[in-house]
Amino acid sequence: MDLKDELRSIAGNHVFSAKEEIIPFLSDASYFTGDEPIAVVVPGTAEEVSKIMAVCSRTETPVVVRGGGTSLTGASVLKGNGIVISMNRFDHVLETSVEDKYVVAEPGVRLDELNYHLEQFGHFYPPDPASSRAATVGGSLSTNAGGLRAAMYGTTKNWVLGMEVVMPDGQVLQFGGKTLKRTSGYDLTSLMVGAEGTLGIITKAILKIWPLPETKGRAVAYYKSIESVGEAVSELKRLGITPMIAEFLDRLTMNSITRNKGLKFPQDAEYMLIIDVASTRESVERELSGAADVLKKFGPIEVTTTTDSGEMEVMYEARKGAYASLLTERERSTQRVVIGDIVVPASKLADTLKESIEKMKELGIHSGLVGHVGDGNIHANIYADLEDEDEMERVEKFQREFGAIAIRHQGSVSAEHGIGMEKMDLLIDEFEGKHSLGTLELMKKIKRVFDPGDILNRGKLLRR
Repeated sequence: MDLKDELRSIAGNHVFSAKEEIIPFLSDASYFTGDEPIAVVVPGTAEEVSKIMAVCSRTETPVVVRGGGTSLTGASVLKGNGIVISMNRFDHVLETSVEDKYVVAEPGVRLDELNYHLEQFGHFYPPDPASSRAATVGGSLSTNAGGLRAAMYGTTKNWVLGMEVVMPDGQVLQFGGKTLKRTSGYDLTSLMVGAEGTLGIITKAILKIWPLPETKGRAVAYYKSIESVGEAVSELKRLGITPMIAEFLDRLTMNSITRNKGLKFPQDAEYMLIIDVASTRESVERELSGAADVLKKFGPIEVTTTTDSGEMEVMYEARKGAYASLLTERERSTQRVVIGDIVVPASKLADTLKESIEKMKELGIHSGLVGHVGDGNIHANIYADLEDEDEMERVEKFQREFGAIAIRHQGSVSAEHGIGMEKMDLLIDEFEGKHSLGTLELMKKIKRVFDPGDILNRGKLLRR
């Protein structure tokens, strides 16, 4: 019996190998193209995943696990000769407990769908990547996704209580549980979050949930200089003001949103800073006024405030759709938007933004600059023509320099998009900068313990 026959004996007609069936799995949201898989398998139960992994372990067949395919670093495409396991059929919310503040969800549940479900209980799951319409629970756990609300609520790792995991050899294990406190041995749950599918396959997740805010308010400021943006955010932090959302957009991004969504912005504004506060009805106006007063200290062109939920939602969706909007500003139809993703301490934000813009100008990079600045996370949305060798060389050089700027300011080369295939060298740079390459060697040892055959997501995250 060959491999495909063995897989069909487990997953039946949910095994695909025809060219037209596997084409969608050759790419993700990044600019990487994966190798053609032997088969794409779409199991429906943890037992099926277990049996598939036992076969792949025995035959030393590499496996890539795929959720929504929204990876921006090539983490969800195959490298080498192996199979893709799609978690699309794992799309159920299994249990919701408002009393104990958790939800149990399968890894293929889309994040927006999870929150639509939780709304009926007056709760939500805070991690909020821009790709939440397509991104799945499993994929977001595997990259430790953050998003717009991370300024207040943190990233995915802060919201995971436990999980069911299928190991590379087919064992089905339980990590963590349904309680907020747990000191029963090593925290294997946290180890899985951000592992990019290299250690095991998540088949069930126990996630913390939180009551929806009673009300929200927004202050928006427009500035001419990037230094003002950084200084305003740093001052908010210094004064102990913790916004629910703190986002900035540059002029290029504003122009793209105008073209794509019809929203208007002041003509002489180069940068836009959005600050959302969430509180009770009694205190939201006071907190909003306090945030606006801080923004006014740094020479804004204009500052506006609102508590109108409809108005806020329009801009919220426009910001989440900035990547798609930026495609309308391409110089050539062959250009893609490659997203840089770094993070620095809030106190280093102003200098980091300034140095990043200077480096873009030096290298002739055409890019929109946006970010979740409440937690020091900056994205450079870089226009890149994959067929233009000179342009790609400059883009790759900028990505290396962008990471170097983050390292120099005690930050990280990846805030929320992961390492994948794109940033393995940058990860080495980061730990070299910390004089701690031994940390990477320890990670490799952990990988060998979990996956001695190196079959899960081979060629990602860590250089062999």
